[in-house]
Amino acid sequence: MIKLEEIICKLISNKSKMENLTDTDRKILAALRADARMSITELAAATGTSRATAKSRLDALKDSGRIRRFTIETDVDVEGQVKAISLIELQGKMSRAVIRTLSKIPEVSTVYSTNGAWDLVVEIRTDSLVRFDRVLREIREVPGVLNSESCLLLSHVS
Repeated sequence: MIKLEEIICKLISNKSKMENLTDTDRKILAALRADARMSITELAAATGTSRATAKSRLDALKDSGRIRRFTIETDVDVEGQVKAISLIELQGKMSRAVIRTLSKIPEVSTVYSTNGAWDLVVEIRTDSLVRFDRVLREIREVPGVLNSESCLLLSHVS
């Protein structure tokens, strides 16, 4: 049976290993930001490492949670997608429950915690203004959401 101390030591050890990214890790992250679909061979070439090193570092970045998912970015003007940012004020100590609930809404692409007057910043992507309105209503009905303010993103300028 594994002792609690062993688990804690292992978690601390794994966390400390990934707290300081290596130059190779930074190169991998930069390369994947430019093209998340590149193969391991292409990633190795882009980072100046062997294929084995690129694969092991990529696996470590995924296992540690530094890389949570691979995604795409589309051209909003071409796709006609509605994108928005919603600023959310929370009631009391409900942030974890609210974040879990918001993350389950398919149109919520990203949730950020922040400081200041607003507690969360949420990126929303929908295919229409009608759907956007429904998502806003759904967000406002989440227990623990006290107030929200949303801004439509009209065009990508830089």
